[in-house]
Parts: sequence; structure tokens; C-alpha cells
Amino acid sequence: MSNLIHLNEKDNVAMASVSLEKGTKIKTHDLVCNTVIPAGHKVAIYDIPKEDPIYKYGDIIGYALEHIKKGDHVHSHNLYLKKASCEHSCESPHDHFPLKTKSERSFFKGYIRPGGKIGTRNYIGILSTVNCSASICHFIADGANKAFKEKYPSIDGFVGLGHGAGCCMTIGGEGLTILQKTMAGFIRNPNFGGILVVGLGCEVNRISDFFNAMSLNEGSLLKTLDIQDSGGTENTVIKAMTLIQEMIPPVAAAKREPVSAANLILGLECGGSDAYSGITANPSLGAAADLLVQDGGTVILSETPEIYGAEHLLIRRAVNCRVADKLIEKIKWWEAYTEKNGAQINNNPTPGNKDGGISTILEKSLGAVAKGGNTPLQEVYSYAEPVLSKGMVFMDTPGYDIVSITGMIAGGANMIGFTSGRGTVVGFKPVPCLKLASNTHMYDRMKGDMDINCGPVLDAGVSVKDMGLSIYKTILETASGSKSKSEIFGYGDHEFVPWHIGAVL
Repeated sequence: MSNLIHLNEKDNVAMASVSLEKGTKIKTHDLVCNTVIPAGHKVAIYDIPKEDPIYKYGDIIGYALEHIKKGDHVHSHNLYLKKASCEHSCESPHDHFPLKTKSERSFFKGYIRPGGKIGTRNYIGILSTVNCSASICHFIADGANKAFKEKYPSIDGFVGLGHGAGCCMTIGGEGLTILQKTMAGFIRNPNFGGILVVGLGCEVNRISDFFNAMSLNEGSLLKTLDIQDSGGTENTVIKAMTLIQEMIPPVAAAKREPVSAANLILGLECGGSDAYSGITANPSLGAAADLLVQDGGTVILSETPEIYGAEHLLIRRAVNCRVADKLIEKIKWWEAYTEKNGAQINNNPTPGNKDGGISTILEKSLGAVAKGGNTPLQEVYSYAEPVLSKGMVFMDTPGYDIVSITGMIAGGANMIGFTSGRGTVVGFKPVPCLKLASNTHMYDRMKGDMDINCGPVLDAGVSVKDMGLSIYKTILETASGSKSKSEIFGYGDHEFVPWHIGAVL
């Protein structure tokens, strides 16, 4: 393996595959390192005059803040970002991608729910309408797990879904609507066999108003309780346990059956990214995503601030101009939203991202979009909107991993693929989440949390295609019941975080 990775002939920087000391000679590029180049960071392979563009992945990731000499370390100290333009023309429709016939498609073992949706897990959820009922939802879930989980092994568990909103919000406003859409999406997610909704009683997001707004109806597997009407904490927990006992028999009776992979909806996420993410884990997950699309399934790319500057790559793949225009409008909304709040989209790369070699949001985005593979962009959805299209779609979410994944699960995702370069340890009940490490060093250090090591793409010559096939096989196995590392640890009871937008009154 070369000490430098030159990704595109247009690039005027290369990435150090290992840490390079000052004075290190790189024969392949006829250069000497003028300073220490940390692993994953960039080194100039040509002189770059001040104000000239800096290229990586064949695209601009920033501009030289000063004259950069060949062999210099190129990072946030000597490059800057100009405001990107999201004005892109709609090109010819991109709608050709070979799909397998139904007889050729892969299968997994899932739960067939009423209405035909397919679950990969079998949970009962206890969902709060407001933060005031969040703790009691966890009390109920903890009690139910202690009382019933061992008796009913066909139920994966009882999960409390608390959150930080639900009151002091504008009735009919965007913030309350997003919260209600997210909650309704979780209720309808096929990984839940049953749901108990718990409210306080006096909040803005009252159960009756929420159910009316989202066209929900109480039934044998969707029940409700108000703490105030029930007589306080102790009485609510007692009543809740009775209602849950009534739900258990039909939920416990559910059995896994062979179903087509076309029933998988895979949410794609990257968190704690580093410079390796864009060349190992993300394209490998993208290769797996392409295999799922070939099988007739759905993949959701998200995190609008983390495609910023790379949106042209998705627009070229839009099936028509309507879809392309929807994506452009989402980008414009984010530009206005961040400006209104005194922020910049380029603030997105975290300190950990920068430590890992990522300098700007453009560099991060160019690596992040690789998760979406190479299939046509079929549709663009708003946050927590039900995903109805097959193939690769985009959902407008923040870049904050937990909020983004909450939105995709609300949209119907029944599997999550999560790439990480620095190491991320969260989980997302009721949906299994597979963690993909971008480099072997981090994988070895955090083996207990990472499901798949994509480092061999860089250090062992494994092709992205072969790694993608291995990931896809693991996705099908996990969808069929194999536990992910985050499930083994029990993560997922505190990662229900709807996007909180608008005034808190």
C-alpha cells in the first residue's frame, strides 16, 4: 500500500494512508513532506497558488488561503470555503438500472404485519406525547421487560420512547407537525407489534389532538393512557401493565416467515466520519445499497447539510426534473435556515471529523454521498414523511445522526446501516443498526461496538464490490434476526430524538 492515496487525476492533494514524519520522501509523487502529515490528512502534491481551488475526489473541497507548497499539510489552517451555489440545471432523466426478477431476488425472514408491511423486529413500544410523560414511559418499559421478556422470547422487548418536546409549541405550527409526524411514523413502523401512547393530559400535544391530526385510531394493538386521568404515576404504571398484557398474546404469536428483500427499507447514515469514510465504508455501504435496490428494495440517503456541495452528484441521478428541483429547494431552505440562525453549513464538520482529516463540509459531503451507491434518485421526502417509493430516495434531515435516523425510522426504515471513522456506539430500537468501521485501527480498538470492518478495502486490497456484497449478506442475516452489536449491548432506549424546530413558548 502506498503512503499516499491519490483518488482522482484532477486532485492536487493526496491522502496520507499512515502518519508521515517531516522529511518523509514520497517517490511516487516526487515530494518531501514539509511537516508532519497525520494519517488520513491531505498533503499537496503540487504547488497551489493562493485562492486556487483544492481538489479531492475530482471536485473542489475549498480554496487555498495562502500559497501552499508541494509537500505541505493541507487542512483547515490553510484552506477556506467560498459559498457554494446550489443552482444546477436538470439534465436528462436518469432512470435506467437493472433490477432482478422476482424469482431472482434475495430473501430474509421477517414479520408480516396487517396491511402487508414487513418488520425485522418484534417490539412493543411505550410512546410519550410530551416530555412530562417520558420518564413514566421508561418506568413502564422497564417493568414490562422485567415481568414479561423472559416469558415471551418471541417479543424482542418493550421500549420506552421519551423525547424533549410536546408542549409550549404553536398549535398547527411546523414544530408540532414534525413531532406528530415522527410519532405517527414510529407507531406505524412494522418493527412494532404494538404501541401504548402515554400523555400527561394538559399538554399541547394531547393524545386526542395528535390522533386526529395523524388519522390514528385506538385499537387492540394501539392503546392510550393519560397520567392525570389515571390518577398519577403509580396508577398509570399499574393500568399500563394491564394494557400491555392484553397486547402480548397477538404480538408474541407473530412468527418470522421468508419474504423478499424488496420489503427492506435501509436507512443510510454516517457518523463520526474521518477521511477514510469516503473511500472505504461509505462506498462499500453504497455497493450494498445498490444490491438491495437490484432486489427491489429501498434505501434512504439523508442528512441534507452533509450533501451540501455534493448535491450535483445526486441531481445528475434524479429520475426527472421534479425530483431534482425538490432536492435543490431543500438545499436552499437549509441555506436560509442556517443564515437566519446565525450559523453556517460549513460549521457541520465536528472537531472529531477534522481530527480525522476532513477539512470542509464539501469534502465531508463528497465522501458521504457515496453511501447512496449509483442507482437513480427516485424521490425526495420531507422529514419523517412515509417513504413509499422503491429504489434510492433522499430524506431531508439534519446532519445530527440521532435526529436523522429518528426521521428515517418514522419514514418506515426497518434496517439501518451506519458508517463511522472515529467510532459511534448508539443504537435505535426498534430498528437494528449495523456499524461499519472505516479503518482497521478503529475497528480493532472498538471491536465490541463495530459489526463490520471496511478497513481491508484500504489495507488488504479487498474491492469495494466484494465488501459491499459482504455487507449485504450481513444486512439480510440481521434483518432475519441476528443481533447487531448495539442490540447486544442494549442500546436504543434513549435515541428517539425528533427534529425540534420552531419556537418553544
